Amino acid sequence: MTREDVLASLMEQAGRQGADIVTLRAIVEETSELAAERVLDRLGLSDPGAEGDLDELRELLGAWRDAKASAWRAFIDWAIRGLLAALLIGIAVRLGVWELLR
Repeated sequence: MTREDVLASLMEQAGRQGADIVTLRAIVEETSELAAERVLDRLGLSDPGAEGDLDELRELLGAWRDAKASAWRAFIDWAIRGLLAALLIGIAVRLGVWELLR
């Protein structure tokens, strides 16, 4: 019996006997399961290899985030070094170090 059949049977039962809380919960549960299966199918994630594909995508995304964070750290590192070098050159010019080197 498919999920659609189970859901149709529960709906029929609710229509005939009235919908008690157990029947309503069963309808909601079956509807949720059916909707989840349809969504996975539409996304192309219903095949057996989908879990492995998602694991690989998570690893790739994690690596991308690590690389991005590392690139920003390197950029900030170089920017700070450049500012410090410019500051030291400014201090040297202010103190007249260029005159001493002549």
